[in-house]
Amino acid sequence: MPQLNPEFFAPQLIWLALTFIVFYFIMSRKIVPLIGNVIEKREERISSDLKKAETLKKDLSEAIASYEQAIAEARSKAYDIVQANQKKLSAEVEAEQKLVEDQIDQKTKDSEQRIAAARDTALAQINDIAVGTTEEILQSLTGSKPSGDKVLDAISSVSSS
Repeated sequence: MPQLNPEFFAPQLIWLALTFIVFYFIMSRKIVPLIGNVIEKREERISSDLKKAETLKKDLSEAIASYEQAIAEARSKAYDIVQANQKKLSAEVEAEQKLVEDQIDQKTKDSEQRIAAARDTALAQINDIAVGTTEEILQSLTGSKPSGDKVLDAISSVSSS
């Protein structure tokens, strides 16, 4: 094997050094800058994506905050509307209840007046009925018909005592 022959070591070392230097310059001038550019572009893209993600995260936080505020305002408005409607309905119910109570009171008064009129009519007729009945009873017992004035005076004296 010629590589292991000691007389070829010096030219092999020279060629090794020359090849290493050529490859080193090719790598340092061409390949490493290309790799460096790719790495820089990746870093720039990653930092750009991170900045966009931060911006989107901030926008999302703001959107969530405004959404929650809008929901809170909507709930507040809905509560106010419900409260207003409850007050309105309560007022309407109270007005209807007052109207019904007034109608009931009026009907009660009308009924009391009709009852009082019927009572007065009945009381006025009771004397006539009592006089007629007494005259009939006395006529059938005595055979003669007493005068209506005497019977009325007798009934009035009995009912007043």
